[in-house]
Amino acid sequence: MDNDAIADLFSRLGPITIKRLFGGKGIYFEGVIVAIELRGELMLKADAEVAGEFAAAGCKQWTYTGSRHGRLVAMPYWTVPDEAVDDPDEMARWARKSYEAGLRAG
Repeated sequence: MDNDAIADLFSRLGPITIKRLFGGKGIYFEGVIVAIELRGELMLKADAEVAGEFAAAGCKQWTYTGSRHGRLVAMPYWTVPDEAVDDPDEMARWARKSYEAGLRAG
């Protein structure tokens, strides 16, 4: 996604900042990371408090196999719920959850 498309999708949340991160993009609201875009996939931040909501919405958690130990590593980012992909109001609802998770993470 290009930066304009990302900004449009998050427009109902408020002004965001986009920075390079992990070879992709970090998406920040009020200085708190709320999402990443990596290899063309947008993922929202979550923590233990809201992960169940993401899972119930059919979202998948970002995982990868660690190169040093060969074990699966789960990251605190989840795919975007289908209903939020084309709906800025719905995206704002999920992005607020991500913002709150980011605040809790410190």
